Formats: sequence, structure tokens, C-alpha cells
Amino acid sequence: MDEKNIVPRIGTFFLVLGLGAILLFVISDIAKTVYFDYLFLGLLLSGFGIYLRRNTEKPPPSGRFAGWKKMRSKEKKEKKEEEKKE
Repeated sequence: MDEKNIVPRIGTFFLVLGLGAILLFVISDIAKTVYFDYLFLGLLLSGFGIYLRRNTEKPPPSGRFAGWKKMRSKEKKEKKEEEKKE
């Protein structure tokens, strides 16, 4: 595996761990024994995970809505032409 592929995966891992820790905090709050350590750990891990995930390359467009976009742009162009004529 090359490094560009593994860093976002590690970020996703930390993000999931952080969300799990935040969930544990919410559960501890419901149980009336609040552990703020879970909240702070969850925020720290989530923040680190987002930091690692934000540097990922965007996937190329799939083009599955190309027909829809083409049809919408054609409608907008026709509408502008009608407004100019009036």
C-alpha cells in the first residue's frame, strides 16, 4: 500500500474511535455518572481523524448525473433567452 492510500484510512479509524468515545460519554450521562474523560478523548480523536482525512484526494466525478445536468442547463439557457426576448 502506498502512503496516500493508508493515511485517510488511519484518519477514518481515529474518527470512528472518537465517535465511539463520544457515544460512551452520552451513555454515561444517561446513566447519571458523567465521565468527561470520554468526551475529551472523543473530541481529540475525532479532531485528529478529521485532520488526517481532510488531505485526501477527491474522487473523480462518476458522471452518473451528466444527463440531468445537461438537461437542466439547456432549460436554464432557454429560460434566459425567453426573458431577453420579452
